[in-house]
Amino acid sequence: MCIPLSLKVIWKSSLAIILLNFFSCTDHKEPELTGTYDLLIKNGQLIDGSGGDAYKADILIVADTIAFIGEVNAENISVDTVIDASGKVVSPGFIDAHAHGDPQKTPRFENFLAMGVTTICLGQDGSSTEEPMASHFTKLNQRTLGPNIVQFIGHGTLRKLAGIGFSENPTAEQLAQQQELLQEAFDAGIYGMSTGLEYTPGTFATDEELIPLAKIVGQNDGMIMSHVRNEDDDQIEASIRELLRQGQYCKVQVAHMKSVYGKGKERGERLLKLIEENPADQYSVTADVYPYNASYTGIGIVFPKWAKAPNNYNEVVRTRRPELLAYLRQRIMDRNGPEATLFGTAPYAGKTLAQLSEEKGLPFEKVLLGIGPNRASGAYFIMDDALQESIIVHPKTMICSDGSPTMRHPRGYGSFAKIIEEYHINRQVISLEEAVRKMTSFPAQTIGLAKRGLIQEGYYADILIFDPSAIKANASYENPHELATGFENVIINGEVSWQKEQLVQTAGRSLRKNR
Repeated sequence: MCIPLSLKVIWKSSLAIILLNFFSCTDHKEPELTGTYDLLIKNGQLIDGSGGDAYKADILIVADTIAFIGEVNAENISVDTVIDASGKVVSPGFIDAHAHGDPQKTPRFENFLAMGVTTICLGQDGSSTEEPMASHFTKLNQRTLGPNIVQFIGHGTLRKLAGIGFSENPTAEQLAQQQELLQEAFDAGIYGMSTGLEYTPGTFATDEELIPLAKIVGQNDGMIMSHVRNEDDDQIEASIRELLRQGQYCKVQVAHMKSVYGKGKERGERLLKLIEENPADQYSVTADVYPYNASYTGIGIVFPKWAKAPNNYNEVVRTRRPELLAYLRQRIMDRNGPEATLFGTAPYAGKTLAQLSEEKGLPFEKVLLGIGPNRASGAYFIMDDALQESIIVHPKTMICSDGSPTMRHPRGYGSFAKIIEEYHINRQVISLEEAVRKMTSFPAQTIGLAKRGLIQEGYYADILIFDPSAIKANASYENPHELATGFENVIINGEVSWQKEQLVQTAGRSLRKNR
C-alpha cells in the first residue's frame, strides 16, 4: 500500500508530540524495577572503590553479580534476603596483593575474611606449589575456599623444577626449560610470577635469567611481584632499579616495600620517586605495603650468603666460626640490636634474641650460631614509622598483609583493619575513599582481576558492610592470632560469607586469568 508523503509527515509529527508528552509527564523517570533478586542491600553509603565520594544507594544482587545500583522500591520486586545498611559504609571487598598460606590445609582463611579481605594473592616471594598449575587449579576447584584465590608462580620454584636449583650458571637447556614451565603456568591461569631475590635460590639469578622470564610475563599480560634483592637502606635503591630493568618488559611490583633501618618521611619519598618517575611508555610500576614496623621471615635473613644452602652450614661453622660470629653480631646490631628480633617459632616463640641470650648465658651471636639459618623464624623491628607512613599513603601503593593464618605476626590478622582504624580514624592521614581504592580497585586493575574491585553493575558481588568507627585490628605481637572485628557482613560472589564475627559459609573461588 502506498501512503502519501503528506500523511507520513503528519504521522511522524503526531508520534513526536505523543512521545514528548509521555516523557514530560513521566519526568524522565526510569521504569520501575520488577523481578526476583537474591539480595538487597539498602540505605548504605556506597564507597564504590574508584576513589570518588561516597553516595547513598541501594544494591540488588542476582546470583554472584551486582544487578542494579540506585534507589530501589522493594514493594515491586521479590527479594530473598534484605540487609539494611543504614548508617553503614558499603564498599567492595578488599584484595590482599601479597599473602601466604596453603589453601589445601587452611582453605577457609578466616583471618582474612574477618578483616574484610575477599581475595588473596598466593605464591609469593619466589615460592609456590611445585605441582603443575593445571593440577593445582583442579584441586583448588574441589576445595571450599573462604576468599577468592589468585595464584602466582614462584621464580625459585621454577628454578627447582628446571633443575637449576642453587646454580649461579644455569645451562641454556635449563633456562629454556624454566621459560617453558612459566608459559605452561600462564596457560593454566596464573596471574604472574613472584621473585624472592633476597632468598635462596633466587639470589643466584642475574639479569640474563630474569629478563627473558620478564618478557614471557609481559607477553601474557601478567606481572612480576618481587621481594627485591636487598631491602637494607643502602641497597634498596639498587634493588628497585634491578626490578625496573624487568619492568621494561612487563608490569612489576615492589613487594612489601620497606627500607630496613632507613629513617624519615623524606627518605620514603625519595624511594617512591623511583616508581613515580617510571616513563609512561613502559609498563606500570607499583608497590604494596603492610602497616606494621616489624617484618617477619626466616632467621636466615641475618646470616651471610656463604653460610646458607647450598653451602654446608656445619662445615662453615667448623672452618669460619670467628668470621661468622663477627658477621652475626654486626648484622644484628645494624638491625636495631637483639631486642628487635622476636622469635615466632617453637621452642623460642614469643622471646626476643636478647631474652634468649640472657637465659642461655651466651652472647646473642652464639645463640644464633647454635640455631642456624634454617630452624627458626621471627619478627624484626627494623622499620621507621614516618618512612613507612609515606609509603602507605602514596597513590601508587596498595595494601597487603604479607601474612597467613599461622604466621606469628599481627599483620596476617590486622593489616586491612589497621589501615582504617589507625591511618584513617586515628591519624587521619588518608581519606576512607582513598583507603578503600588502595585496597580494592587499584589492586584489581593492576593485577588484572576482571570485574572485581568496584561496586559497579555487572561486576562480581564481593562487598563489605561496616561502620568505620567500629573497625578494630585486635592482633598484637603478644597475641598475633586475634581476629579483626567490625566488618559486619562480608559478601563473596553474592553470598554472605562472614557475619557477626563468624563464618557463615564459604563462597570463594580459584580465579584464573583469562578464564
